[in-house]
Amino acid sequence: MIEFAKDFFLESPGLIELAPSILSADFAHLADQIRTATEGGASVIHVDVMDGHFVPNITLGPPVVKSLRRTTDLPLDCHLMIENPDQYIPEFAEAGADWISVHQEACVHLNRTLHLIASHGCEPAVVINPATPVHTLEEVLDIVHHVLVMSVNPGFGAQKFIPASLKKIESLAQIRQRRGLAFRIEVDGGVDLTTVGDVVRAGADLLVAGNAVFSHGDIRENARKLLQAARGATAMRA
Repeated sequence: MIEFAKDFFLESPGLIELAPSILSADFAHLADQIRTATEGGASVIHVDVMDGHFVPNITLGPPVVKSLRRTTDLPLDCHLMIENPDQYIPEFAEAGADWISVHQEACVHLNRTLHLIASHGCEPAVVINPATPVHTLEEVLDIVHHVLVMSVNPGFGAQKFIPASLKKIESLAQIRQRRGLAFRIEVDGGVDLTTVGDVVRAGADLLVAGNAVFSHGDIRENARKLLQAARGATAMRA
């Protein structure tokens, strides 16, 4: 699985993908809104899972992921903002998750947890909160599909982007290049038309956006404009 990710990354340099977060979608019309975002260019669906313990909010679980699996062929990117993720990884995998990311801060045995994800046929990924330094991930960067940098404090949508996150993205991009690694860099929190250019220029290639896609105006056009701005910024990367 990791070799596949490496081959894909090497064959698609500069690939930018938009992963709308359903946290900001209208759950009464979720399938339709996902379809509309896909028409706007979204190629991954980001699913925020919160337990009310690791973060101060409760969202959804495997049954919703199972329902989503029937509505889209796009990869389901399940971001577990939960305590004891090992307990639930098999359920999310069985429900149809394609990518599963866990927080460095929530995993006592991070290496083992990432291998557990891979053993269930999903792409493993690791997440760091705003106060967690990049160097804490040094020993697992060779086994992850992507690293998710939280550019807000996790738990709620529609928060303001934390500018210091850009330095983390840059550091990860430098490490990736220096070590010849395959992981992708995902960013979640406050990504919109005012921040996406800086995020991409710093080195990110997977962009999570909820409020900017679903919360106002035309969903298809919001996704299209955000992706267009992101891809236009690749020419200005450092």
